Amino acid sequence: MKSEYKFFGVITAFLVLACVVYAWWTAYESPVGQIEWIGVVALALSSVLCLMCGGYFWFVSRRIDLRPEDRDEGDIADGAGEIGFFSPGSYYPFGLALAAVITGLGLVYLYWWLIAFGLAAVLFAAAGMLFEYYTGARKAH
Repeated sequence: MKSEYKFFGVITAFLVLACVVYAWWTAYESPVGQIEWIGVVALALSSVLCLMCGGYFWFVSRRIDLRPEDRDEGDIADGAGEIGFFSPGSYYPFGLALAAVITGLGLVYLYWWLIAFGLAAVLFAAAGMLFEYYTGARKAH
């Protein structure tokens, strides 16, 4: 995880520098001398998002053992074996996306019944995805 948080740290530093340069440049080039705030806020929020991702990877890297790619003397064979559990397939993400689209359309056209139906479908799909491995055929024995 060390390579990941360093990567996000570099991106964060670049975005902060770009934000400062963009603010100075727009104030300098503007005929009235004002900063163009939309771009500055977008770059600032992007840097905060990258900082949050990098902070998460830094926090996780302190709690786990070094992976082969984080060690200088790590070999390719050190990464062999079981990687983890991956879901074989699920229809719930598609249902959740469809429910979000229905809710969004309800918000666009301000149909309260469609918003309510979409929110209920979002809750149903999210609960189904959350409890997918606790019920039915995929229940752990």
